[in-house]
Amino acid sequence: MTIRTNTPKLFDNPRIPVQAKLAAAWTSLMYLVLYIDYFHLYQPDQIDIIRGGNIFTFEISGNLMTIFFVLISTPALMVLLSLTLPARVNRATNLVAAALWIPFCVVNAAGAPQGYALYYGVTIGVEVLILVFILRSAWTWPRTSAVAADSATADLRK
Repeated sequence: MTIRTNTPKLFDNPRIPVQAKLAAAWTSLMYLVLYIDYFHLYQPDQIDIIRGGNIFTFEISGNLMTIFFVLISTPALMVLLSLTLPARVNRATNLVAAALWIPFCVVNAAGAPQGYALYYGVTIGVEVLILVFILRSAWTWPRTSAVAADSATADLRK
């Protein structure tokens, strides 16, 4: 009986850099936040309320729109920063940004209209799970760099 030791595994997964995982998670969060806000418009009378000058219980103003921009730009900027910052700063930035975003997501439940508890519960739950993934990925950031999985180093890893 012959045993092959140098054959590639069918589903061998190369290590994904932490930066790529973080950028993917922030991208997912950004899309979810945008779609959740978009689907909010489908709730009865929401467009009329917005046309009347209010969002939730807040009067629409330049200051409110600036706050909304800062909030929604955070995940977008974190995609870029997760891929470009040095590891130590990157780790700290992701930990702080994700930790600050969890309360923001949970506070959105306060504006949930009656009959939409399940919708808000599921959407906020998914957002928080992504943020927990970001926190865990940043917290457990490896102290040493992983060897890149390309053809030149594939034999060294075996």
